Amino acid sequence: MLTDDFDYELPTGLIAQSPAEPRDSCRLLVLQRSSGAVSHEVFSGIADHFRRGDLLVVNETRVMPARLRGVKQDGGAAVEVLLLKDRGSDTWECLVRPGRKLRPGARIVFGTGELAGLVVDVAEDSGVRVVQFDAGSERFTDVLHRLGEVPLPPYITRPLADPELYQTVFSTDERSAAAPTAGLHFTSELLDSIVERGTHLARVELDVGLDTFRPVTEDRAEDHHIHTEHFRVPAYTADAIAECRERGGRVIAVGTTTVRALETAYSDEAGAVVATEGASSLFVLPGYRFRTIDAMITNFHVPRSTLMMLVSAFAGRDAIMRAYEFAVAERYRFLSFGDAMLIE
Repeated sequence: MLTDDFDYELPTGLIAQSPAEPRDSCRLLVLQRSSGAVSHEVFSGIADHFRRGDLLVVNETRVMPARLRGVKQDGGAAVEVLLLKDRGSDTWECLVRPGRKLRPGARIVFGTGELAGLVVDVAEDSGVRVVQFDAGSERFTDVLHRLGEVPLPPYITRPLADPELYQTVFSTDERSAAAPTAGLHFTSELLDSIVERGTHLARVELDVGLDTFRPVTEDRAEDHHIHTEHFRVPAYTADAIAECRERGGRVIAVGTTTVRALETAYSDEAGAVVATEGASSLFVLPGYRFRTIDAMITNFHVPRSTLMMLVSAFAGRDAIMRAYEFAVAERYRFLSFGDAMLIE
């Protein structure tokens, strides 16, 4: 399967630099899997597509202030560190720039010296550094909240007036380096309206890493290695899915991260989603058999990305590529702060 099969031309002017205001005023492209038909709507009306007894599942992870700016202790060169994965004991897997000058043993100083980092290891295949942080007498998380910034994707070039714009209204624990962006379209009022109309709500966690959004560089999609991300599907969510199936409702996932968490938690032995916590490296390509969801809310994704491959697996590659052609022609807003798609 060629990575080029998931490529398309994305005009720079269609990359959204800020979210719609209010959030649910963005556009909604609805794609019917059975026919490939497309319709153009507004996200605030999405509840009209839900049925009484359906289950909406969201990813409640929250974005950390995961970007730290410091200097190399030896020489004073500027350094940027992005926290990706917690290894415990204030040690993190990180993306570091400039990476070539930060080999094991390099020390980084942040702020006025209240936080220091020591590069203890490097993964040669990915360039990810393992950094051990020392916050002195303070807790690392306290210093991180004082010095860190919420990281935005590199294609968003304008600073946000309010960092909360890059958080979902249902976010809880800070665990992610990036937002589960399909959830950014929901307001608290819209969620309340959906529940009042008879759709149930459940939650999962998947700690979103930047690898999810990167274009695949291998010529063959199957050769791409996707990094692991921590996820948790609680017992009440597993039970809610089983109850939804019993009453004939549909499971509607908000975002590809929710899909990956649910699919990873599916047990062939039990024939159902089970309460699970662990690491997911699930890479979904066309031909994959979905076992947990009936519909998906998603954004418009980066060309040649694993997310393009996942939605193509769910709706069919040809249908997705046609829908993207329509979206470009109709000047939808793309990527994290862009418009939304409902695949049902």
